[in-house]
Amino acid sequence: MRSHELVLDWVERRLAARDLVLGGRLPGERALAEELGVSRTAVREGLRVLEAMGVVRSAVGSGPTSGTVVVAEPSVALGSALRLHLATEHLHATDVVQTRVLLETWAAEHADPHDASLDAAAALLGEMDDETLAPAEFLDRDAAFHVAVAASAGNPLIGAMMASIRHAVRDYTLAAAERLPDWNATAARLRREHRGILEALRAGDGPGASAALRAHIEGYYGEAR
Repeated sequence: MRSHELVLDWVERRLAARDLVLGGRLPGERALAEELGVSRTAVREGLRVLEAMGVVRSAVGSGPTSGTVVVAEPSVALGSALRLHLATEHLHATDVVQTRVLLETWAAEHADPHDASLDAAAALLGEMDDETLAPAEFLDRDAAFHVAVAASAGNPLIGAMMASIRHAVRDYTLAAAERLPDWNATAARLRREHRGILEALRAGDGPGASAALRAHIEGYYGEAR
């Protein structure tokens, strides 16, 4: 095991044993290096890997916000990995679209009609009614709407995966918008479809919302080909 991997292993074991919890602070570089018998450079490398994975957040200084703290941001690592694999064409955009359909239709069928995430989704729709929004601004809110809808199912892994997909395909989605013959007409249609999806979710019509989401997602990417 390489030196920096000892740091990863130490953190994983401490998390599993509940010696470290969300919001907990890791020992300083010097203390951790002495405990593991590795250099401070190895500790820094291990912490950088953990930060890239969304497991910790580090801040320099000497105040109360300094040091390395345990966080829970799994979409950070998932989104970065997806972007890289899309760039290498190991994964294709069609694979991501199919995965979105799978995740979002499941979430719709298991959504809680009273979940606060749907209030956030409704607020985003209000912002999207602004016809002066540029396509990028509209689509950022569109993506956030879909993440909020997925969150209403109460499964944090589904939420994390949806957030990671949102970040990974942003450039592809914007490029698709540029290929549309009439963006304003498409945006108007998307607004109507979003409203229908939200209404079905709030009415407890999971199958109806699921079917509407499938048609909505596949329709957008089909139009933009």
